[in-house]
Amino acid sequence: MSPRENKTAGAITDFLTEDHRRLEVLLQSAVAHADHVDQAAYDQFRAGLLRHIGMEEKILLPAAQRFRGGEPLPIASKLRLDHGAIASLLMPPPTAAIVATIRAVLEVHNTIEEGPGGLYETCDELAGSEAAQLLAKLQAAPEVNVLPCSDSPAVMPAVQRALERAGYDFSEE
Repeated sequence: MSPRENKTAGAITDFLTEDHRRLEVLLQSAVAHADHVDQAAYDQFRAGLLRHIGMEEKILLPAAQRFRGGEPLPIASKLRLDHGAIASLLMPPPTAAIVATIRAVLEVHNTIEEGPGGLYETCDELAGSEAAQLLAKLQAAPEVNVLPCSDSPAVMPAVQRALERAGYDFSEE
């Protein structure tokens, strides 16, 4: 859903939804050729997605909890499990199966965040007069240092466990 389709979207919704679209374009660019992955574009996607997760984990979810008098959002634990699964999928080299699984997880996850009554709309509403200040913090979030992909034998079992905890299956396609 684009920010303009969501009539109640505020600045936080617009910013984070537009970042989702930017990340989708980077991933599409990275895998545009069937015979190889554009590693530079994939590395930009990985770094951008990890920064985006960091914005939500370190800024947005704690702010929502503060706005709710210390009570976390009911969806916070699901989002955190998803974030762990997504981050784990960024560890191994990008195969067709890894990319398909990333896309499948993001399709579900992004809907939870962007949809009506989702994380972003809820945070826009909760932030009220503090929305501009919260948006400024999100925009100022630092880039993250990203390690190279790893094909260590320990990686895929860790990916499988993270996906299972979050309620997803590994796509073999």
